[in-house]
Amino acid sequence: MSEEVERFLSANPDVRGVQLLLTDPSGVARGKIIDRGELAALYAHGRNVPGSVLGLDITGEDVEATGLVWSNGDADLLCRPVPGSLKCAPWLERMGQVMLSMYELDGRAAAADPRHALARVTERLRALGYTAVVACEIEFYLLRQVEGQLVPAGSGAATRLNERDRIDAYGLGRLDELAPVFAEIFAAAQAQGLPVGTLMSEYAPGQYEITLQHQDDALLAVDQAVIFKRLIRGVAARHGLIATFMAKPFTTRTGSGAHLHVSLADAGGVNAFAAEDPAGTPLLRAAIAGLKDTAAESLLIFAPNGNSYRRFRRESYAPVAVTWGINNRSVSLRIPAGPAHSRHVEHRFCGADVNLYLAMATVLAGVERGVRMKLDPGPPIVGNGYRLQEGSAAATALPQTWGDALAAAQRSGFLREALGEETLKIFLAIKEQEYARYAAEVTATDLQWYLRTV
Repeated sequence: MSEEVERFLSANPDVRGVQLLLTDPSGVARGKIIDRGELAALYAHGRNVPGSVLGLDITGEDVEATGLVWSNGDADLLCRPVPGSLKCAPWLERMGQVMLSMYELDGRAAAADPRHALARVTERLRALGYTAVVACEIEFYLLRQVEGQLVPAGSGAATRLNERDRIDAYGLGRLDELAPVFAEIFAAAQAQGLPVGTLMSEYAPGQYEITLQHQDDALLAVDQAVIFKRLIRGVAARHGLIATFMAKPFTTRTGSGAHLHVSLADAGGVNAFAAEDPAGTPLLRAAIAGLKDTAAESLLIFAPNGNSYRRFRRESYAPVAVTWGINNRSVSLRIPAGPAHSRHVEHRFCGADVNLYLAMATVLAGVERGVRMKLDPGPPIVGNGYRLQEGSAAATALPQTWGDALAAAQRSGFLREALGEETLKIFLAIKEQEYARYAAEVTATDLQWYLRTV
């Protein structure tokens, strides 16, 4: 029995079950619950799990084209615990949780497990002499059911439906009303050792943002963000609320993003982007150039679902083109203001519905390309980046639809290199099946517009 298991069982004698959590290519947590008595065997030998659990689409349907279902007899692969991830889940009754990562039976990393893609990219950066320092900033909505409608939680909007569209950006009233919820979120995060930073009320009613602090271990940082999303959902449910990370849950309100903050530390642990110049060092600008160069073909990773594309609207705080700037939230790649030692790039393409492992792997691979090739991003955007004409020298167009982004990813040599050939094949197979099902769906809007009019 490992020391991690011994410490956990000794510190939590009341815990009876442990959730095993595995993140699939769509970013969905899959797993099962085991008895505490099974932890020793899990840590000693791992646990065999059908590989097809990572070959499901967003709705849980098998995707045969992944090669993980019937073509290999739905064979087992081996899951092992992620070191340091065995924790209590305070929002659940007498329950712990541990993250898993999947391997082939011969010990090779399983291509369908997105954690391995991120691990490979961080190793390539280390070979260049740099360590990625990253943070995740995630937006979400807290909602509750009132009179059959989903309405924002906070500032009385849960009981006064006429307030549901009231904008209150940075308002403290919502935070005050939901203080018990957020107090429990922060307490649970502390119990799980999650480095939670700033909490704020976002632009739309019922929308909030919590930032996790920077880490010099990109895989750990994303593990923590994935667990934190689960924590928020769990605590919200205890209070009768729904926490959603949909990219665009409401037509008339802003979407929810996941902003990824990245810098590179040199061999001495010093920020290699640090400079008194607000534009950072040449290395920072090369990293931005790499991100610009690869953004359009990578959009399917940053916006993986049909709903993701409803978020991209002008002057909505979501990007509509590939641009960069300094202290400017109208661009997609932003260098935030701050002291010299804090220089970094904020990547603003992702929706909150993203698979954070694949997204961070793709971002760091873009940084690697820019640094390796010493690329130049061109001049930064000054002023309102949304007002630029598409095709201008300072802005590159993005794919406009899910289908366009899927086609761009299918053609992308960069993504094959960034994520691995087999990993990308599995991801594309899942998204192709989802796209076909989504495109074939007859929606309520179809019926409202056409049933009696054509």
